[in-house]
Amino acid sequence: MMWLFDHPRRAQTLRWISLSTRTSTARGSSDASTKVSKPPPKPKRRAKSPIPKRVISDVFKEAKAATKRFSSPQRQRKPMSPRSPDDSPPLGFASLRAPSKLKINTRASSWPRTNLDSGPARVAAPEILERWTVDRSELLIGHRFASGAYSRLFHGIYKDQPVAVKFIRQPDDGEDDELSAKLDKQFTSEVTILARLQHRNVIKLVGACNCPTVFCVITEFLSGGSLRAFLRKLERETLPLEKVISIALDIARGLEYIHLQGIVHRDIKPENILFDGEFCAKVVDFGVACEEKYCNLLGDDPGTYRWMAPEMYKHKPYGRKVDVYSFGLVLWELVTGSLPYQDMTPLQAAFAVVNKNLRPAIPLSCPAALKLLIEQCWSWQPERRPEFQQIVSVLENLKTVLERDGTLDKIPGSICQALEPNDQNKKKAGNWIQRLSYAQPAFSGPPPPKLL
Repeated sequence: MMWLFDHPRRAQTLRWISLSTRTSTARGSSDASTKVSKPPPKPKRRAKSPIPKRVISDVFKEAKAATKRFSSPQRQRKPMSPRSPDDSPPLGFASLRAPSKLKINTRASSWPRTNLDSGPARVAAPEILERWTVDRSELLIGHRFASGAYSRLFHGIYKDQPVAVKFIRQPDDGEDDELSAKLDKQFTSEVTILARLQHRNVIKLVGACNCPTVFCVITEFLSGGSLRAFLRKLERETLPLEKVISIALDIARGLEYIHLQGIVHRDIKPENILFDGEFCAKVVDFGVACEEKYCNLLGDDPGTYRWMAPEMYKHKPYGRKVDVYSFGLVLWELVTGSLPYQDMTPLQAAFAVVNKNLRPAIPLSCPAALKLLIEQCWSWQPERRPEFQQIVSVLENLKTVLERDGTLDKIPGSICQALEPNDQNKKKAGNWIQRLSYAQPAFSGPPPPKLL
């Protein structure tokens, strides 16, 4: 028997045979010896009770809908279909070419038949959308760099030019018909409005695409980032006055042009101000913009609480002056480098503005001229807010004074008394604004009121 252990395999075989023999012997003698005790039976699990149906109150639904203003829920991206190696795009980019069964719906009936004023003639939205539809085979998609509640922003290349691609995901079939119709309308409105705007301080439209499961808006790519990111990098350090006025002028000029086209942006905030490579500020994101004469007929609830005008909170009729109010808060952020109402939640800020007429505190270091302009812009009464033609004129004159004197302190500080309930003080401040303003050009809407 010793020779079996000289070879390891034989030894293992012997041991294995021995164990199996021992097991079989034990099984055979189980009847004659003591029976092996079996484990006690496990108790049966009780069937799960059905989850009771919850009736959601209207108050809860309204509060839940309101949170969409400042929350960005992450949606799961659907897996992409496999692509052959021959069609591989450049590294870091993906082609938007879809399988043969996915075709762009080019029928006129697929677009909402809405009309937009464009000078003397009226242009139908389907015609504009068809004109701006892109060739998807020439569009490459890169990495995502921003996201919203229902949209995602990606780097892209279209016809060898860098672009920004915004995808607006359509809900799945039967998921939410009301939301699907709302996003469809928003996409159509954004493209038709951007197609009409051509200005140095407004983002430029490149094209659009209506895919079966997603909307796509393509614009120029602005490499300078957002005003929010720029202010965040300052870490509450104050900007030089030259930079404050320069950025404010770019924003005001863009909004002046937008208003002259009869458009109201309705969501002016630092996140919607982007810079190009030369640090020129541009107004972006026209997803909730509207024509001024139709804004009150839409029945929607746009904007962002911290920068929203009081009349929008209270669902009162409003017009282009809501953008002036928001601009006043953006100008305050340029001066202070801080977030308005940063110690409050957005809902708390909205409540304080509506019920207590609260505004952020303007620092004492702010020049009197800028202080007055900020206070006039965020005035409670829309008719007391200046037009953007006046704002541009005032900022241009402040820029001239600053370049000439190196300071704005020579402008009398007594003009800050304009907000006190004194008609004489208001008249003095109004005369000061008029001296800095130029003659107003003809405006298609009602004549701009005097600044009080």
